Amino acid sequence: MKERVLITGASGFVGYHLIEAALAKGLEVTAAVRSSSKIDHLRQWPVQFITPDFTSVASLRAALEAGQYQYVIHAAGTVKAKDERAYTAANADITRNLAVAITQATLPFRKLVFLSSLAAQGPGANGESIREDDVAHPVSPYGKSKLLAEQYLGAIPGLPVVTLRPTAVYGPRDRDIFILIKTFAQGLEPYIGRGDQQLSFIYVKDLAAATIAALADGVTGTYLVADGKDYGRYALADITKRILNRKTIRVHLPLGVVKALAFVQETLGTIRGQAPALNRDKLAELTATNWTCNVTRLQRELGYVPKYTLETGLAETIQWYQENRWL
Repeated sequence: MKERVLITGASGFVGYHLIEAALAKGLEVTAAVRSSSKIDHLRQWPVQFITPDFTSVASLRAALEAGQYQYVIHAAGTVKAKDERAYTAANADITRNLAVAITQATLPFRKLVFLSSLAAQGPGANGESIREDDVAHPVSPYGKSKLLAEQYLGAIPGLPVVTLRPTAVYGPRDRDIFILIKTFAQGLEPYIGRGDQQLSFIYVKDLAAATIAALADGVTGTYLVADGKDYGRYALADITKRILNRKTIRVHLPLGVVKALAFVQETLGTIRGQAPALNRDKLAELTATNWTCNVTRLQRELGYVPKYTLETGLAETIQWYQENRWL
């Protein structure tokens, strides 16, 4: 009999690839989605769909007991909210509710894998790669909400949990880094300020594979997830231009101007009750000088080595964008 896994946030970019990897591993998959989520792209697979109320522990407990899952992969949440309270509700509170429901439910449960974010850790200091045991200092409400979710999980005694902190995730179906790739394809290469940056990336298929690896018995704790290489701030554009055989005009936007724009966006967002496209906290995250990761623990304890570099991952990603007429 196949082991069962519940994947939350399954209709999203990362969720799609988590389902694909879980099915390839031979797991029986149930996808937890919002009632408003578009799921037509998931119907190609033998997947069950449920729409539990994440604000209700009772609803989650009932869903868990109905499915009798051995594993839960928790990828639900939001990267954009109108204020800190909304981030907390969407990222931290639902994580706590799910964990409490797991502890209350009667089921053959073995492990929870929580997809947090490198933003929960915060940028590195002194030019050294970030490690899991560095003191966390998130610089954005999003990062703070993810760290709070981790703390909620850590406060539940006896809960078998692996927390993954992926760096910037890219790949087929992603719309965030796609915006940059499309901008490069159109001949423009914008940057905020002129300061140096060291960055890290993870291809979504590698993240999905690491998540499945984290289901192994005897593995708990927190792991940074990146491809193990450090990249300069121009690497994403340079590789994209080589793949597309394009030239660009490189533009450095003055940091002060962008800060002013972020303030305006914040103010308008507050007035309208909407999530701003950019705020000063997000700007601090975007302009931090060091987002490089040491992934030794990931490789040693999970036995997982990422298969894709930024170059090979972007080549596959751009091919998907072209085949699906995004580019």
